[in-house]
This record gives sequence, structure tokens and C-alpha cells, in this order.
Amino acid sequence: MSTDHIPEHRSQKNTHKHLISKTLAILLASSALVGCSSDSEDNPLGIGTFDPEAMASAKASESAAAAAASASAAASAEAAGVVTAESLSTDRYIVTSIPEDLDDPQTEVLKAFINYDQVTWNIWFTGTGVENAQPLMTAEAYQTLQDNYEPIADETVDGNLRVAVIAVTMTAPDPANARAEVRVCSDHSDLVAYDADGNDVSNPETLQGRYEYIFTMVYEDDTWKDSYEQLVSTNECTV
Repeated sequence: MSTDHIPEHRSQKNTHKHLISKTLAILLASSALVGCSSDSEDNPLGIGTFDPEAMASAKASESAAAAAASASAAASAEAAGVVTAESLSTDRYIVTSIPEDLDDPQTEVLKAFINYDQVTWNIWFTGTGVENAQPLMTAEAYQTLQDNYEPIADETVDGNLRVAVIAVTMTAPDPANARAEVRVCSDHSDLVAYDADGNDVSNPETLQGRYEYIFTMVYEDDTWKDSYEQLVSTNECTV
């Protein structure tokens, strides 16, 4: 950043004028302070005294107004159909971030993936509803889910999940053979698995860490479905 050059030499006249202007500016600023009070007898010049409680109150009001404006803007964006991390989140499935500038096809993939991931995680949270995932997966992927679910059907998972969507990539945009990849960082550090007797049976390979996955989505039956997921790294990605 550049600054204006200020000459070192000034005439006495200009210096005197500068001092008078500066003094007047200070007096005017003092009289405009929030929460000032003035008594004509004790303060004949009418210069107000600073009230810190009034200033704090004013700042609190400004902060509350700014928060209300931000919440209103977020609600307006959601009502207008704008997809945000907040609009994709639930109480237990918290989306912390999504990529910026997604086009319409990428956004549709993102929404389909989040729906699939929330439904399947709800199966682990509640220990029920595995059939709800069938319309969201290819036949092969759904069979794999069933195979993994049956041995632990009496288990439930407690805690909150945090997910950062790193990228949404259209790898085959042709509608006849559409395919996409969703890369996420899934933070399971708050999750604990319990068996039917309430014993902690958490598997450190799948819970209580941060896991980077790539989900392959395919367009089938006029909807995006999960077809395959690959673990990329453990405790390296950030949410």
C-alpha cells in the first residue's frame, strides 16, 4: 500500500490553521460520542462526558442487528433454493463445508450424495431401516450394505458426524452414462458404537477418526445413486 508524501516544511500560518482545525475536530467528535451527557453549569463549553455503559449497549445492539441480518440472509438463500452447508445439515449429520461455484449438475450430485449418506448413517444411528437405502444405491452396492449390516444389526451409534465435501467431479457427464465422484472428509471422532447390551464396541478403523472417501455416483433410473466408495486416507484430511 502506498502513502502520500507529506512535506517537512510548513509555514507558521499553515501550522496555526492546522492546529485550530484539529482542535475543532476534537471538540466536535467529543460532543458526538454515544452516551454523552452535558450540564451547562458544570460544563459551560457543552463538551459531553463519555459513558462506557451506553457505548457497550450500543455495540451490543449493533451486534444483535448484524446477527439477525445474517440469519435473515441465510433463510432467504435457502428459500430461494440455494444449496448451502447449513441447508444440507441435520442435528446429527453436520455438513461443515461444500465446494464453491458448483454448476447445476454438480449440485444435483451433491444433494443426492448427502441424502444417501444421511440415510445410511441413520441406519447405523438407529440400528433400523436398512431397506430405506435401496432406492439410493445400485443393486451391487446395496447388497454390500446388507452384508455389512447383518452381523451388527443389533448395534447403534451415538454422537454427531461432521462432513466436509471437498470436491464434486463429473467424470462422465453424458446422460446415457453419467458418472460422478464426491470426495469428502468424514469426521467420526465424536461417534461411539454400542451393542444391544450397551457395551462400547467401536471399531477404530471406522470410528473415532477422520476418514477421506471418494464416492462414485452413477445416474440410474432417473436419479443419482451410490455405486462404490473408496477409503483414501485416515486422520489426514480436515473438516
